[in-house]
Amino acid sequence: MKLALGPLLYYWPRQSVLDFYADLAEAPVDSVYLGETVCSRRHELRLDDWLEVSKVLADAGKEVVVSTQGLIESESDLKVLRRIVRQSVDGAPGFRVEANDMGAVRLLAEAGARDWIAGPTLNIFNPATLQLMIDAGATRWAVAPEMSGAALAEVRAVLAAPVETEVFAYGRLPLAHSARCFTARHFNLQKDTCEFRCLSIMDGITLRTREGEPFLTLNGVQTQSARVHTLLGDLPAVRQAAEVLRISPQGADTRRIVELFRAVLDGAQAPAAALAASRELMVEAPCNGFWHGRAGVEQYVAA
Repeated sequence: MKLALGPLLYYWPRQSVLDFYADLAEAPVDSVYLGETVCSRRHELRLDDWLEVSKVLADAGKEVVVSTQGLIESESDLKVLRRIVRQSVDGAPGFRVEANDMGAVRLLAEAGARDWIAGPTLNIFNPATLQLMIDAGATRWAVAPEMSGAALAEVRAVLAAPVETEVFAYGRLPLAHSARCFTARHFNLQKDTCEFRCLSIMDGITLRTREGEPFLTLNGVQTQSARVHTLLGDLPAVRQAAEVLRISPQGADTRRIVELFRAVLDGAQAPAAALAASRELMVEAPCNGFWHGRAGVEQYVAA
C-alpha cells in the first residue's frame, strides 16, 4: 500500500517549506503532492519554486504530483492553472496533476492528459461521476474525506474497471472553501489587505464554542475540522478499500506520523499501539467518524 503526503494546506515561511520538504525527501512516502491549493494570495513559493522542489523530490525517488487550486477566482489563477496543465503534457519531466476543480478537469481532458488524479474537492460520491472522470483521463481518485468506508466500497463495486483509490488518512479535515477569508476577518481585516496573517499560523486558528470546546479551524478561505482525522487505528479495514493513504502536513512531527503509518503497514507495529503513540504528536484530539458513517467529530472504536 502506498503512502502519499498531501499538499501543504497552510501558509508557512519560504524557508520553513523548503526545510520541510528536504526532510520529507528521506521519509517513507511514495507520493508527494505540491502546490498551492487554498489561496492564490499565498506567494512565498510560486509555481516555478514548486516545480524546483518537485525535481528535488523526484530525484529522491518520490512520485511528484502538482495540485491545482480548489477555488479559481481570477485570470491570474487561470494562468497558473494552464501552466500546470501544460507542464504535465509538454514539459520535462512533466509531473502528474491533481485536478481540484472542474476547470482543471476540462483543461486536462482537452490537452489529452491521460494520467491525472481526481482531487478530493471534486466531491465525487457516485460511480457515474467517477466514471466520467476516468473517461476524461483520471487514473487515481482521491476520495472526499466525508465518504464512509461502506459508501466507498459500494462505489468501487460497480465500476466497469478498477481505479487507484486514495483515502484521506491523517490531518485536520478540509471541510469547505469560501470566497471570503475567515482568518482576515478574525483580525478585523479585509481579504485584499489581509497582511498575510496566515503566514505566522502553522496549523490554522482554532475556533471554539462558548463552552470552550474546539469546533473548527480557520485557515484563510478554508474551513477545517478542529480535531485531527486519523485512520491509524483502522488500517486493516482501510487497506482493503484503497491503494493509497493521504497524510496531510502539519506544523510539527509530520515525518514521525508518516513513520507510524509505515510501521503499521509493514507489520512492525499494531494499529492500536501506533494510534496511541500518535496522540502526543497531534495538534488536537483524534476523530474518525466519517469513515464509519458517523458524525465526523467522533472517535469511534468498532466492537
